[in-house]
Amino acid sequence: MTMIHFEKFLLKNGLRVLVHRDTSTPMAVLNILYDVGARDESPEKTGFAHLFEHLMFGGSTNISDFETPLQLAGGENNAFTTNDLTNYYIQLPAENIETAFWLESDRMLSLAFDEKSLEVQRKVVSEEFKEHYINKPYGDVWFKMRELAYTVHPYRWMTIGKELSHIENAQLIDVKNFFYTHYRPANAVLVIAGNVQVESVYQLAEKWFGNIPSGKKYNRHLTPEPKQTKARKLEVRADVPLDALYKCYHMGARLDKDYHAVDLITEVLGSGDSSRLQQALVKEKKLFSNIECYHTGSTDAGLVVIEGKLIKGVSMEQAEIAIEEEITKTKTEKITDKELTKVKNKTESAILFEDMSVMNRATNLAMYELLGDANMMNTELEKYQAVTTEDILTASQQVFEHNNSNTLQYYSNN
Repeated sequence: MTMIHFEKFLLKNGLRVLVHRDTSTPMAVLNILYDVGARDESPEKTGFAHLFEHLMFGGSTNISDFETPLQLAGGENNAFTTNDLTNYYIQLPAENIETAFWLESDRMLSLAFDEKSLEVQRKVVSEEFKEHYINKPYGDVWFKMRELAYTVHPYRWMTIGKELSHIENAQLIDVKNFFYTHYRPANAVLVIAGNVQVESVYQLAEKWFGNIPSGKKYNRHLTPEPKQTKARKLEVRADVPLDALYKCYHMGARLDKDYHAVDLITEVLGSGDSSRLQQALVKEKKLFSNIECYHTGSTDAGLVVIEGKLIKGVSMEQAEIAIEEEITKTKTEKITDKELTKVKNKTESAILFEDMSVMNRATNLAMYELLGDANMMNTELEKYQAVTTEDILTASQQVFEHNNSNTLQYYSNN
């Protein structure tokens, strides 16, 4: 695997800056990651991190129109929010990289706050909430599942927010307080990747970001989710086409020593046509029309998820017993060396393919830096390769313990 080389420096205001030089492309990427996500919201005022993703495109004090200068520079931009972080990125020809510095620094310095902008974005997010989570079949699954699986940790609500009223009632003062708490240099990681010179990036970072007040480094004090000691179950009935079954199990945090083994378990069980759940329950027994297994990949302790739509006429009990049989196999028998090699190879291919894009390299460097060390990007593959069949067995026994399970039975009224 090719090493991803980068330089790193720290501005006086606390902004971490990483530079990854790639002369094989005429493009450059400016990626700025803020250490704030839905887990940092008040339980009474959720959805703010996602609302900010929209507000940040509404212009700043000095630049009312963000899109036009970016388009004139041949650039494109976007953003995403998770429960753990908020990420903004701009890609444009490397010769125009200063335009990205100018735009991104100004909205960090002086985002435009006014009632009109807030009202517009409130409506946009409210419509998104209705379209994807209220009016869409199975749209409420993760609202219910998160509340079932988490009792104290703020992962118990979605990034979009816990309920629509929190966004509808968002006030300008709340929005300002959220911004000045989280969107500060001390709480951010800036990555420049592409056909750039390190010294030039350093000068531009100082010029455009160096004078922005640092703000306070945000220290979160989240209550860890206590160990689950009893299985939980919820039944739901709704106007959906098919019955569906969702099972969630608590797993360790992103930096947990078993993370890579658990990640590979989900590949063995439910990623792709040749996975165990697909082979046994879709192709052979024909109980599900589709089924998959994955994990939430969150920074704090996350969830392993198994979800599938049942074939009409198959009972929920029948479907659940079949899943349990496959889970039991991973807890009682080591997977074969062949299976382990296959999922390791698949994981390696996915990592290498992802790293082909300078955009992905910039985002991943920022994310690993947020986790504690950007160089982890270069050691991830070794950690996957070190996983043994014994590690998979041990991790399976810990994760797929019955009292660690949360089951949502979603019945169709049709």
